[in-house]
Amino acid sequence: MTAINVLVVEDEDAIREMLGMVLEQAEFSVQAAPDTQRAQSLMTEHMPDLIVLDWMLPGLSGVEWARRLKKDKEYGEIPIIMVTARGEEEDKIRGLDVGADDYVSKPFSPRELIARIRAVLRRSGKLGKSGRIEFGGIVLFPDEHRVIIADNPVALSPTEYRLLEFFLTHPDKVYSRSQLLDQVWGRSSFIEERTVDVHIRRLRKILSEHGREDLIQTVRGFGYRFSEQT
Repeated sequence: MTAINVLVVEDEDAIREMLGMVLEQAEFSVQAAPDTQRAQSLMTEHMPDLIVLDWMLPGLSGVEWARRLKKDKEYGEIPIIMVTARGEEEDKIRGLDVGADDYVSKPFSPRELIARIRAVLRRSGKLGKSGRIEFGGIVLFPDEHRVIIADNPVALSPTEYRLLEFFLTHPDKVYSRSQLLDQVWGRSSFIEERTVDVHIRRLRKILSEHGREDLIQTVRGFGYRFSEQT
């Protein structure tokens, strides 16, 4: 299968090189540019499957370029992940409003970025049925709604599956109960926050049967984190 082509647009040399290395290790084909002008030139030579785009760039900003791309018939369907130090909620909303498909704040873990890239590619249909998510010895097959650990199938309810899928695609970050409700149950849900605790306990119990319960970590006073780090 042809490698997925990712275009990285980042003006800091060290970060651009790091992203290129991480993506290539994850078996993506990578193009890289220090600004939107060079990125636009690269796109005429080889259409990317996804763009990893820094917010602040010399010349035309990343967020303004994203706005223009999403209005362009030729490029409007290309998924965009914004990568930036601007972590405020208003900035995140602005990035999503211009058409970005996801948003990662610096500093971020390479594993989180790869997981988010794969999640966006799956939603856009670019990974097809070969898409899979792996983390901490857990393998999830989104198209088949199937989970295995050490070659053993894991039985999950629909809610437990959605919760695990969210954790697998957003590792190493802390999420409050209300954030998990929004992401897993949906913003229109009227479920109480303590319901999150119930499903966390159930998912932990299932993972404990495979020695993976420590991946779900309670962060006292805030919420939960899914991580291999202690």
